[in-house]
Amino acid sequence: MKKIFSFSIFTILVVLACSHTNQKDDAVGSEPAISEYAKTLPLEKIKLPSGFSISVFAEVDNARSLAISPSGIVYVGNRNGDKVYAVKDTDGDFVADKKWTLASGLSMPNGVAFKDGDLYVAETTRILKFPDIEKKLDNPGKPVVIRDDFPKQDGHEWKYIAFGPDGKLYVPVGAPCNICEPKLEMQAGITRMNADGSNREVFAKGVRNTVGFTWHPDTKELWFTENGRDMLGDDTPSCELNIAPKAGMHFGYPYCHEGSVKDPEFGIKRACSDFVPPADKLGPHVAPLGIKFYTGKMFPASYSKQVFIAEHGSWNRSKKIGYNVTLVKVDGNNKVTGHEVFASGWLENEKAWGRPVDVLILPDGSMLVSDDAANVIYRITYKG
Repeated sequence: MKKIFSFSIFTILVVLACSHTNQKDDAVGSEPAISEYAKTLPLEKIKLPSGFSISVFAEVDNARSLAISPSGIVYVGNRNGDKVYAVKDTDGDFVADKKWTLASGLSMPNGVAFKDGDLYVAETTRILKFPDIEKKLDNPGKPVVIRDDFPKQDGHEWKYIAFGPDGKLYVPVGAPCNICEPKLEMQAGITRMNADGSNREVFAKGVRNTVGFTWHPDTKELWFTENGRDMLGDDTPSCELNIAPKAGMHFGYPYCHEGSVKDPEFGIKRACSDFVPPADKLGPHVAPLGIKFYTGKMFPASYSKQVFIAEHGSWNRSKKIGYNVTLVKVDGNNKVTGHEVFASGWLENEKAWGRPVDVLILPDGSMLVSDDAANVIYRITYKG
């Protein structure tokens, strides 16, 4: 009887231990997406056009690139850390109340994309896939490696990714330096490949570093932001908004900047007329990142098919600029007519308490903006 009793006690302890482990895993799925910290952010300082308002949608450490699934789960990349997150508003109050940590121990998993039930994540040298992610948010398991041969480099190694209208996954590879002639064809460019990683090709060249792109809702042309080179002074060159209607176009780096500024080191080798000029000059060192066309119905009609860009803000100017969300105006012929500040207030007296990174249009027409400095995702709405 003693042996039977001892075995029973051991069995109970094992069951309790396993039960405790499962409860810990489940707790990840029920983790609150907003804490008291969010209430301390000075949102009243954010300036928006009349009728617009801003609130905190979710709290995510170093929130970077955003992607959304048809079920409404928002996936969030991370650059300074090693994690990928998911957040969801489950009760319809437009505040995320669930947050999952899907993966950790990754190398700058900045880029996220969602397709056919699978989550794709971009590390510095690899593209990963988490199959059927929404069936196992509490325990995604090990990802599938789609490709692991992107170049390891010291500069601009983090990546933004997205699926285009052609069903291909677009993956940029930044320049491995501030200014240089890249040794590899894919460096300082944008690549694309099939969802399984096959048939990779270079789509665009001469792109110093893009951390945000999207496609025009009608023409399906690729529009992307580009961060200009550093160390040519406060006001040169401008960061760019570019359009690539087809594969094989060259946008100037490292020979020509902002369409007309010859590089002092490499500009002698090529004429600026050899390259595609920018669709818009966004300003020197404003660091434009995420970009989306407004395709919702909540905002006034004048915002339809206009472009929103998150500007991360300058780090190497004597006087900081950027740190806002910019509205780029596009006419009926899909030509850029200019740009203006849409949301500002994250920069005060040369100190930034927030830095916009990416934008995402929700199905209800509101807009999310990630912020990797304030560690939150905002929601911007319009009530008129």
